[in-house]
Amino acid sequence: MADSARSTLPLPDYDQLPVGSLESRVRSLSGDEVERLLSYERSHADRPAVPRLLGAGLDQVHAGAEPTSGDPNALRPEAGQGGSPVSPATSPEPHGPPPHGTPDQPAQPKANRT
Repeated sequence: MADSARSTLPLPDYDQLPVGSLESRVRSLSGDEVERLLSYERSHADRPAVPRLLGAGLDQVHAGAEPTSGDPNALRPEAGQGGSPVSPATSPEPHGPPPHGTPDQPAQPKANRT
C-alpha cells in the first residue's frame, strides 16, 4: 500500500527531498496536491518541519495564492551526481598543527635565543 501511495504523490521522489527543497516545490502545487502530501507525510515519516511547511502552503492556497509555474519534475540540485570530487590527487598535503597549538596538542614555549 505504501508503494501505491508513494507513486501517486505529486512530487517525484518526495521521500528523498530535503525540507529546504520542499518549500519551493510546494508552491507549484494545487491545494488538493498539498493536502495529499500532508496526509502522506503524517502517515509516514511525519518530520516535524514538513507538516508545518505544507500547512503554511495550504493556508496560502486557501487565502487565494495561485500555484507558481515551477515544474515539480525539474532538475533537483539536492540530488547530486554521487561521489566526492576529492581524490588523493586533489587532496592537500598533510601538515602539522598550527604554531599556537590545538586543544589536544598545546603549543610549546619557544626556546630562548640569546
